[in-house]
Amino acid sequence: MRTLRVLIVEDEAMTAEAHAAYVGRVEGFEVAGIAGSGAEALRLLAPGAGADVDVVLLDMNLPDFNGMELARRIRAASLRVDIIAVTAVRELETVREAISFGVVQYILKPFSFVMFADKLASYRRFAAELSGDSLETGSQQSVLQGDIDAALSGLRGTAGGDLPKGLSPETLGAVVGYLQSVEAAVSAGELTEGLGISRITARRYLEYLTSTRQVSREPRYGTPGRPELEYRWTPSTLQ
Repeated sequence: MRTLRVLIVEDEAMTAEAHAAYVGRVEGFEVAGIAGSGAEALRLLAPGAGADVDVVLLDMNLPDFNGMELARRIRAASLRVDIIAVTAVRELETVREAISFGVVQYILKPFSFVMFADKLASYRRFAAELSGDSLETGSQQSVLQGDIDAALSGLRGTAGGDLPKGLSPETLGAVVGYLQSVEAAVSAGELTEGLGISRITARRYLEYLTSTRQVSREPRYGTPGRPELEYRWTPSTLQ
């Protein structure tokens, strides 16, 4: 399947750049543009604008009109783009309204890169199924129930299926949340005390996050014996 182009709609410049950096790290996606308002997003999405957008990464709080109104206008204009909401808005009614306007993913801030990448990967599987990439080529493509089920199930995500054996998404989320909440670097022992998990478990999750470049690792000097390793959440983490 071809690379999918993402329009980021976010009025806070630093957050928009952070979103763009995350998109750039996910295979199969590239940034088509950044819009700081609903009006600018509609201009970039207009036929002939040249942005060639496949999916909109949409914040709900915009300076001119809210994200839900932008989603409504996108649908009213029959623009063939999908929408992924990336927002701190947690009200159930907003989620329901987003779904009614065809929002295919709803990502709550703050989030880790692992969650972000998983949601985009799920969306890509969904888009691949609907594009017909998994079907035989013909003059008129039709689908079976299994094809429809496969497309919809793609949106449900991997639920941690891409994690190394023995790691759970729940514990990973707890570790990420802890690292994001502290200002200083932490050791495996400190993570053990903070979360009530074993030192071996703490080290496994910290090393995994280091391997995915979400955590930096360096020796901590000034303690007796061999220097202890300490881990720090990277500055590129989205808040």
